[in-house]
Amino acid sequence: MPGHGDLAAQAGKLLTSLAFRILGPLEVIAEGRAVPLGGPKPRLLLAALALQPNVVVSTEVLVEILWPGTAPRSAAANIRTYVHSLRRRLAETAPELGDRISSRASGYLLSAADEELDHVLFADHAAQARKAFERGDAEAALALLDKADALWRGEVLEGLPHDHGWGAAIARLTELRLSVQEQRLRARLALGRHGEAIAELRGLVTEHPLREELWQQLVTALRDGGRIAEAVEAYELAEHTLAEELGATPGPRLRELRATLVTPAAVPEPPGLPAELAVLRPRAQPELPICQLPLDLPDFTGREDVVDQLVTRLREHGETGRPTVVVLSGAPGVGKSAIAVRVAHAVRDAFGDGQLHVDLAGTSSSPRAPMGVLAELLRALGIPDAGLPRDLPERSALLRSRLAGKRMCVVLDDAGSAAQVRPLLPGTGACAVLVTSRVRLPDLDGAVAVDVDLLPEPEAARLLEGIVGAERVAAEPDNAAAILRQCGHLPLAIRVAGAKLTNRPSWSLRILADRLHDERRRLDELRVGDLAVRASVTLSYDLLPMSAAAAFRWLGALGPVQFPAWVVAAALGRPSADDVLDVLVDAHLVELVASDATGQPRYRLHDLLRVYAAELAERDAPEKTRRAARRVLEGYLALAVAAAERMPIHFFGQYRDHAVPYPALPDGAEQLLADPAAWFAAERHSGVAAVTLAAQLGFDDLAWQLTAAFTPYFDLRGHQDDWHATHEVALAAARRAGAVRGEAIVQRNLGQIHLYQDSYAEAFVAFDAARELYERVGDAQGTGVALAGLGTILRIQGRNDLALERCHEASKLFAEAGDRHGEAVIRIAVGAVWMAQKCYAPAKRWFTDALELAAAIGDRHREAHALQRLGLLHQHEGNLGPAREFVTRAIAVFTDLGDDHCVGYANQNLGELCLHSGDFAHAQLLLVNSLSVHRRNGDRRSEAEVSQLLGELHSALSQPERSRTYSERALAIWRELSARPQQSALETRLESAPGEGPRIVSA
Repeated sequence: MPGHGDLAAQAGKLLTSLAFRILGPLEVIAEGRAVPLGGPKPRLLLAALALQPNVVVSTEVLVEILWPGTAPRSAAANIRTYVHSLRRRLAETAPELGDRISSRASGYLLSAADEELDHVLFADHAAQARKAFERGDAEAALALLDKADALWRGEVLEGLPHDHGWGAAIARLTELRLSVQEQRLRARLALGRHGEAIAELRGLVTEHPLREELWQQLVTALRDGGRIAEAVEAYELAEHTLAEELGATPGPRLRELRATLVTPAAVPEPPGLPAELAVLRPRAQPELPICQLPLDLPDFTGREDVVDQLVTRLREHGETGRPTVVVLSGAPGVGKSAIAVRVAHAVRDAFGDGQLHVDLAGTSSSPRAPMGVLAELLRALGIPDAGLPRDLPERSALLRSRLAGKRMCVVLDDAGSAAQVRPLLPGTGACAVLVTSRVRLPDLDGAVAVDVDLLPEPEAARLLEGIVGAERVAAEPDNAAAILRQCGHLPLAIRVAGAKLTNRPSWSLRILADRLHDERRRLDELRVGDLAVRASVTLSYDLLPMSAAAAFRWLGALGPVQFPAWVVAAALGRPSADDVLDVLVDAHLVELVASDATGQPRYRLHDLLRVYAAELAERDAPEKTRRAARRVLEGYLALAVAAAERMPIHFFGQYRDHAVPYPALPDGAEQLLADPAAWFAAERHSGVAAVTLAAQLGFDDLAWQLTAAFTPYFDLRGHQDDWHATHEVALAAARRAGAVRGEAIVQRNLGQIHLYQDSYAEAFVAFDAARELYERVGDAQGTGVALAGLGTILRIQGRNDLALERCHEASKLFAEAGDRHGEAVIRIAVGAVWMAQKCYAPAKRWFTDALELAAAIGDRHREAHALQRLGLLHQHEGNLGPAREFVTRAIAVFTDLGDDHCVGYANQNLGELCLHSGDFAHAQLLLVNSLSVHRRNGDRRSEAEVSQLLGELHSALSQPERSRTYSERALAIWRELSARPQQSALETRLESAPGEGPRIVSA
């Protein structure tokens, strides 16, 4: 086995750049990017290994570090999990890095070369600096000491709880750091750089007020720099501090220094000094306003409304002398900081005392503490380090005092919480504060909340034009629109895409649009230089609690859908998850879209956030993601079945298999399903997506069951595209699942949609397949439904005897099954066959029987169908008055039930009646509405019939051109459907009247 030195040597030979940084918050930098390390436990484990690199740290020691109280029984297994997680995260940057953490019989070992460890590099630089001092080379020593000090980013392992066993190592590093700082000061003083030394010494004596050597150096530097009064002030402060804290007086060396401080007496201006000499005397320089604002982006685009509103608000509050606080919150990359900077620049004239800007690093792994931020702000306001109070309340009070008499604008960028912001706010006066945050800050009292949304399409297009050039965008408008769509109108993504195109002038926009089209590559493409959408989103994701992070991942796996609140609870396997949803919404990782038809709020993930979440879900515990998705799909199935049961219309078919158990309803289902049709309307698109997702995940049982449950609504509203698309998926799923009854249900429904769309051959095949499958499982009611469908096809084909046979078979089966609704349907079907044969008396008897049965069982939908058929019967008999009365009654019922599909057909019937009775205005209104319904539903036969009727109408109105347009449209459809009788009849009419459409022929 190789020794530890060999391991370090091997690590140093690896090509991937790597750094383990413990001089501050724990960080691992690979290829210039921070590696996400996970939660506190994995970070503590890595810290323990990094403090002792290339040395095996025993499992027992690690257990004590991770669980200083009582360790769980699974501690060793948990450590293995944490090690695996760290290895995987390292390997994601470069595969070979995963081997840096290795297991040994007794524990674990981190392999790293000296140059990869910041604390080893620090000690090495310090040692080399000492040698340079010994050679008398202060310049070289200072350069080395600067490099050593630059490695520190805070306290050792800042933000992590320290194990008692680390005390010696941390104390040694801290003492060495202070020694390096003191040596730097000596070097600077030796080189005559008093100003630099003084600035650093002020900070050091604030941090280490009891270290007399630092006070000595500060007093010496001030004296040697000619700043005697300040040197005296520093001595007096040191004397006061030592007395207060230690009850001691300054030591002899510091007292000796005091004796060398002679304050020069004020020299009066000699009387009679000539004016030309007096103006040469040094005078106090006027204090210039502070302006720390970053650059206002030259290509800043859009946002005029929000910028104008904020500028107006800040100016008005400034004039009234009242402070104002505005919080700009929004999703990662939406442009909050750019808006804040633009507004701050726009109001500079209204805040003449200056503008302050601080990055609070709220989304970083080490958010800035208010103490440090207050020190920065107070220094900017002229408070020396020696004058900074030592506790937070006093510093905050001093800032309020300094701001009270000023007109300043303060920008606090990237706030992580209200607690981070509160100590930094003014208490009175005319100052303005602009806060940007990825999370909403509702607990920041008195602040004005402004949500920053995505760019509207025109503004997004202008931003892209401003980056890549208007000519380039104008040359490929479709590809430019595709890029904006794939960027989701997110400003950061558009900037990245634009920068990529700008640096590749030979690329067409189509190249980038094609590369962004693949969601699996999209985030990889949206990266250029240090701009990256994935990195930006990661900062927000890493701040989420575990449950919110899991919900975010699993919501991404559901696809591009809107969802209600119960979906989050179902994904997490909880009765309710409003708290988790609130966290995600406040973090702007989930967007509240609107309220749906049921009054429930609906949410969505921005497309790029969804792609990122789906990446995480696929990478981290995919089996858990599958289980979460199944819980959501089962929730949709339970709700859809319950909604179908509560629909006001009895569905002629089956929407569930009663032989198998179905999932339980989610909490709050009663409220959700108060209006079942409204619930279906709200969930229609999500339901269609759920069918596809179920099939993709291999949940074939859920795929066909969801499809069947949504069919009653598709039928009611005529959503035939959704109907057809879901059933194609469901048929394959039912076959894979071996669900015979499921396949029968889907085949019957496919037959119905083919019938609606005049695909009679396909409809016959599907109905017959359903009949055979239903017979195989012994389902009499299902067989009857399939036979009814076959009867309808046979009637349309003119095979009336066979049609009657199938209808009577179905009637017998419905009676055996006790399905009274089915009996009412089949009576209407038998009457329709007799009417097709112009046998009006038996037709009327069957229709009347159906009407009476439907009324008896309370089936208003079948009652309306019977009324409509009786109206048609009277029309065929030439009784237009009663015909119109029956159809009008049918339309009233269909409208009351919300059946737009059947209203369209009834309008066609009534429109024809109005046409033949001379009520042309009413006829035109009804027929045009009916034509719109048929076109939307894809019912070509009915579209042809209505187009032909409109041709007759316009002929009667002496409008030959419009008449011929409608008639030729009808003729083209009849030819397309191979409907020979209708085609021949219309051709004959057109030929008999070449200048106009066909004349009305009374029924």
